[in-house]
Amino acid sequence: MDRLIVESELSATLPKTLPQLVPSSACFRCDVCCRFPEADSFLRPYFTQQEIAAAVAQGVTTASFPSAAGSQINLVQNPMGEGYLCPAFDPATNHCGIYEARPVDCQLYPLALMWDAAQERVLLGWDAKCPFMRDAVPSTIAAHAERVTSLLAADPMIETIAANPRLIGRFQDDVVVLKELPTLTARLTALRVDARLRPLTGADAPRFARALAHVLSPEALAAYAFAYHYIWTSLLPYWWMESHDTFFLFAQSPDGFFMPLLPLGSEPLSQSAGEAFELMRQWNGPSPVSRIENVMEPQKQELERVGFRCTQKGGDYLYKADALAALAGDRYKSQRALCNRVEREQIVVIEPYCASDHVGCLALYDRWATRKQGGNLDSMGRFLLEDAKVAHGRVFAEHDRVGLSGTVARLHGEIVAYTFGYWLTPQTFCVLLEVADRSISGLAQFLFRETCRAAMKRGARYINAMDDADLAGLREAKLAYRPTAVLDNWVVMRR
Repeated sequence: MDRLIVESELSATLPKTLPQLVPSSACFRCDVCCRFPEADSFLRPYFTQQEIAAAVAQGVTTASFPSAAGSQINLVQNPMGEGYLCPAFDPATNHCGIYEARPVDCQLYPLALMWDAAQERVLLGWDAKCPFMRDAVPSTIAAHAERVTSLLAADPMIETIAANPRLIGRFQDDVVVLKELPTLTARLTALRVDARLRPLTGADAPRFARALAHVLSPEALAAYAFAYHYIWTSLLPYWWMESHDTFFLFAQSPDGFFMPLLPLGSEPLSQSAGEAFELMRQWNGPSPVSRIENVMEPQKQELERVGFRCTQKGGDYLYKADALAALAGDRYKSQRALCNRVEREQIVVIEPYCASDHVGCLALYDRWATRKQGGNLDSMGRFLLEDAKVAHGRVFAEHDRVGLSGTVARLHGEIVAYTFGYWLTPQTFCVLLEVADRSISGLAQFLFRETCRAAMKRGARYINAMDDADLAGLREAKLAYRPTAVLDNWVVMRR
């Protein structure tokens, strides 16, 4: 059944709005709510699919939502001062333009749903950032929390939250815990096919890095980095677990679970891979979806020796950083000419990405995607563009948190290109994504060269430009830069 229909049916039995504790008069005087210091604030309200449709019907633009299936709203710059605002908020009147249709996330406030620090229990608390709550009578807060808790325990609300688990925020020290919500915890835990599985969150980056440490080398695939996977978690649930001092990462597609990386740990690979396939057999049954992706050549040889079946897929393009920084000689004549043209005809300013660039980068992505859609793009290509927009939005919002560095290019003050990457190893910089205004000839080549130069100054010997996604045009472009190697990449399955 269509998710929107399900949400509509559930909402029919929900109260129109949750009970409110803070009086409107206090809200109208407040200078905290609906305002955010950063464009990518993790406190932005989350809208379900149905709530997005309702907000759009009230005049909020579809561009305010990275994904129509449910997402946090994109903020806009405050026209009356510093910081950012919810696009539905009018700072001149302190009124919400969609108040009657505001999402459950906003209705709950100043109460908040969050996981505990171990990501094991769902908690209800009150946000100490709300000025009214700091002066409210504790018994009044407790009584209000009890009323809200009874509504949150109703089956329709439980199912709505289960369908939109991002309504539950990460642990915050300044949210005062009022009580645990065992019913909601049990429902969300039941969605996990194995109680040991934990959702992959930004807080898991250090753990992930420690697990990766012993397999990294200059020839490592781009997939051996936290950001490579984390940016897709809005579209594809990622889970992790640990067993026998080994880190297992799983992704959950509509067809079942697979591993986007090898098991990482001290356990012999043949043993940990066998354990991984046994888990996927339990969860997926006989489905052919069970597999391990992004297996490198040495590990592939080891697994083949013990009977696993390996299939090759497109590999990563690896370049010498100094060659791309210089673009010297006849073999780079074309790229060098395009860079020279940009320098000759344009005044492009290269700057580090900052939070205030979020809106400008999203606008550039929309222009870029529109031009691509104007070409000979099939339906799959259009879906890929829509999915990529969600991933790019997550990059804009959480780049610092997950170890990404970003660069923007401006022309006459407007953002005309951006790129993000990460250090795969101390010697290898990986270019994760890049978007450039297609109407400016040579801009993509110019930005790529500048990115390589900046990485080289910081110690890079190699540039990993990832794979070509099996796209002929992208393959041709990557080969034109004369890679030092195309790193082998294998998919492993049981025979």
